[in-house]
Amino acid sequence: MKEIRLKPKAIPGIGMEAENISPDMFAEKSLKEIRALDVFVGNKKKKLGEYFTVGGEASEKPEDLRIVIRGDASKVKRIGERMSAGEVIIEGDAGMHLGSRMSGGEIRVSGSVGSWAGMEMSGGRITIEGDAGNFFGAAYRGRGCGMTEGEIEIKGNAGHNLGGNMGAGRITVGGDSGEFAGVGMKGGVLIISGNAGLRVGAGMIDGIIIVEGGIKEMLPSFKERGRVDGVKGLSGAFIGYEGDLAECGRGRLYVRD
Repeated sequence: MKEIRLKPKAIPGIGMEAENISPDMFAEKSLKEIRALDVFVGNKKKKLGEYFTVGGEASEKPEDLRIVIRGDASKVKRIGERMSAGEVIIEGDAGMHLGSRMSGGEIRVSGSVGSWAGMEMSGGRITIEGDAGNFFGAAYRGRGCGMTEGEIEIKGNAGHNLGGNMGAGRITVGGDSGEFAGVGMKGGVLIISGNAGLRVGAGMIDGIIIVEGGIKEMLPSFKERGRVDGVKGLSGAFIGYEGDLAECGRGRLYVRD
């Protein structure tokens, strides 16, 4: 696999929109052409090479290309947006909208990531070693469905509205989650290893939510269905619930007994 290496120089405090940092956009380009790709700082169009050193060798095919970003990219938004193949590895933090609407490939972040990551993704895998912001794997405002396929692993804590309007796929969180986890969920699997905030599964229609810690407050529109042993490969006892009955939902919520 060919590799392109990026190192941030001086990212502006207001951040930048850099959806061109993607194997799909880097494929078939020389290093000079990659440096000339557009990024936006506020409403001004700039060149990627103004803010990153660029080295390595590009591939003709995105599936044969790995992009490695070494340094703080917490102000760099939309990395890997709409990517369909290849790899993006960020050795540090990443900004908002990471992997938004991606359909394939893999993104790995050694640090934490901002909000709106993995929005409406339809394939591929995102792994976050640190914490994640709000709306991970959710739907954008006014749109009906969030994540529809793929896999997300957050090894730290997650923010609010995790997996909002999720249709399919799998999200696992190693730590705690904020409020409204699985809100409007239509399918897929959401696993929270720690504690969950208020209103888990609010408006849920289908799918599975598993909380291994506790829930701050269980919604009254979930009906207890009894004790079960083992869920989705997790051993031990869980209390099962069905809901959200306010939406005539048949989603399944399991909380560690």
